[in-house]
Amino acid sequence: MKLNAILVEDEANSREILRNYLDKYCPNVVLKGEAATIKEGLELIRKHDLDLIFLDVEMPFGNAFDLLDQVPNRTFETIFVTAYNHYAMDALNSHAAYYLMKPINIDELVKGVEHVEGIRIKESALEGKVLTSNFSTTEGKITIPQQDGFQVLEVSDIQYCKADDNYTEIYLRDKRIVVSKTLKYFEEALSEFSFVRIHKSYLVNLNEIVKYKKGKGGSVVLSIGKELSVSATKKANLLSHFQ
Repeated sequence: MKLNAILVEDEANSREILRNYLDKYCPNVVLKGEAATIKEGLELIRKHDLDLIFLDVEMPFGNAFDLLDQVPNRTFETIFVTAYNHYAMDALNSHAAYYLMKPINIDELVKGVEHVEGIRIKESALEGKVLTSNFSTTEGKITIPQQDGFQVLEVSDIQYCKADDNYTEIYLRDKRIVVSKTLKYFEEALSEFSFVRIHKSYLVNLNEIVKYKKGKGGSVVLSIGKELSVSATKKANLLSHFQ
């Protein structure tokens, strides 16, 4: 699959190295342009229909996050390239598909491109199709601990679960229950049912997903109308549950 991409990097030498690596080791990447500043990068993003941008974190008059903030409805994936590893968490929070350290390791570059390609292939395969989840099991019950005992819930009634530090908010169609258990606890408890972790904060019932939207890490819309973010690191796994 061909990936339309641009490079946004202020150092000409770094652009040349990455361009040569892509040409030699990632022939499926089609470079549509290069930019040395945030302004030039934004112009290229608005001009082309992109699958991927390689984005340096530190640039003159701003950084990568300043650029991404100006493209709130982006549908491309992002691979950050930087010499500073302390940006890793910010990269994840900005839904970067991958994170490369300078000097660029060729194996890591290829792995990052393959990761993005895998996401794009899955998204393209699902477009315009009637979706069916690989998980169909929702029949069952789960006990929810409470101060005076426990409550029994039908698993199929759970729309999604949201992390709140060491608590979890369980959302049903018509109410919310707060439980003194971590989201990780419910991820494991519901592992045999139709639930998947889409974000550090969200565990969703696959059978309640009615729409998937590209952009940043992506998002899903549930039958109750709630839209939840999908992190870039969870996107490929989510898409693999549909056929």
